[in-house]
Amino acid sequence: MTAPVLCLASASPRRRDLLASIGVSVTIRPCDIDETPLVGESAQAYVERLAIAKAKAAAPLTDLPTLGSDTAVVVDGRILGKPVDAEQGADMLRLLSGRQHEVLTAVAVSGPKGMLSCCVTTQVTMREIEAHEIAAYWRTGEPADKAGGYAIQGLAAIFVKQIHGSHSAVVGLPLFETAHLLRRQGVPIWQRV
Repeated sequence: MTAPVLCLASASPRRRDLLASIGVSVTIRPCDIDETPLVGESAQAYVERLAIAKAKAAAPLTDLPTLGSDTAVVVDGRILGKPVDAEQGADMLRLLSGRQHEVLTAVAVSGPKGMLSCCVTTQVTMREIEAHEIAAYWRTGEPADKAGGYAIQGLAAIFVKQIHGSHSAVVGLPLFETAHLLRRQGVPIWQRV
């Protein structure tokens, strides 16, 4: 186990695993912040604000550069958060069924260069999802803590007809853009020698 080179302001195992996949060892410092969208706030402004707030909240807890991130599923300008129950989860999947939506993921990294951030938008098209599939999917437990009520890296992959953009951003962290921000902050990334 290598020593951590980054503080991750998130309890998300998906973000931790994505960072590990590019050779970045992290220490976890999740921060509880208010994730309520502001009146009139765009989805992009929303995820960027939360990513920066998470990085700022965790930065004083460590000497390492700190990464905050947030993901939102957006359809018809409406931000879909994590479903609170089976009914809301089913409503979300019915809304996404047979159509395209956007997934926005913002990343913010505080460090020697100050606060650096970016936002990535990916278009995801779902096939028509049958009512019995929606009910069965909820019973798996997978969608309960996922923005938009689905996990593209899990069982819901069978619902995804097409994706245009970053797959890893839909999972929770756009790796290409994240690696760029980390390098600018001096965080070592796995490289072929």
